[in-house]
Amino acid sequence: MKKKSLVKPKNDKWALRLYVAGKTQKAATAFNNLKIICEEKLKDNYQIEVIDLVKNPQIARSEQIIAVPTLVRKLPLPQKSIIGDLSNTEVILVGLGLIESNQYNANHNP
Repeated sequence: MKKKSLVKPKNDKWALRLYVAGKTQKAATAFNNLKIICEEKLKDNYQIEVIDLVKNPQIARSEQIIAVPTLVRKLPLPQKSIIGDLSNTEVILVGLGLIESNQYNANHNP
């Protein structure tokens, strides 16, 4: 059975929001990890918006952000969220829908 890829066509723009709490090492790590993944997998078809919840605490409530850093894929739909510093690339790829979970499982089960 052929595995299908979930990568969107090249003309689809990805809208990503990274919610952080100040300029911390954890926030910087999450942003750098996300940038590397986007450059490798999405090329120029993405936009990252960083939202600092220290400066805009009301956004945490309205967007239902309960932990930071949190990455939210706004587009393409459906919206998806990932919490953490984004250091596990394969988990992030599954979470964003860039690879299927069975591809991840195949790489991690002997």
